[in-house]
Amino acid sequence: MKYLFLFAFAILSSTTFSQEKIASEASTYYFIRHAEKDRTDKTNKNPHLTEIGKKRAVSWSKIFSNIKFDAIYSTDYNRTKETAQPTATKNGLELTIYHPYKLDTKTFLNDTENKTVLIVGHSNTTPMFVNSILGFKKYEDIDDGNNGNLYIITVLDDKILDQVLTIN
Repeated sequence: MKYLFLFAFAILSSTTFSQEKIASEASTYYFIRHAEKDRTDKTNKNPHLTEIGKKRAVSWSKIFSNIKFDAIYSTDYNRTKETAQPTATKNGLELTIYHPYKLDTKTFLNDTENKTVLIVGHSNTTPMFVNSILGFKKYEDIDDGNNGNLYIITVLDDKILDQVLTIN
């Protein structure tokens, strides 16, 4: 996964930003959807991850192994917290719980300025949050069978760079 980070850094480096400035003054956000959830009980509104989902959560922590996160945000659901926890543990961080419909984007951006942050959400809230940072609707809801999208947003000097990768 080191190559993914290098790829993202190469894209950022190709802009007019200096590498030193990127390292010290950029805010970088990694957005993922929760891993595969248990769908056996249709009435359960807060299911845990399946065994495959638990493996994906660990895989995310390996994918992110070369990234030093300053904060990790998760919605307050078992599936999102369980997806975020392996990466939080590797970074020695507690999860910050957020409510996607009550989150003020401007406050979030101010609170996380010059930081590297992982945000774990849902098929609808993840693209919604990304779009709110971009300031326009670019990304649609994630297909229900897709748990592998990785949105990377970098904010520097009022410039916003974005990309989406699928990691399966």
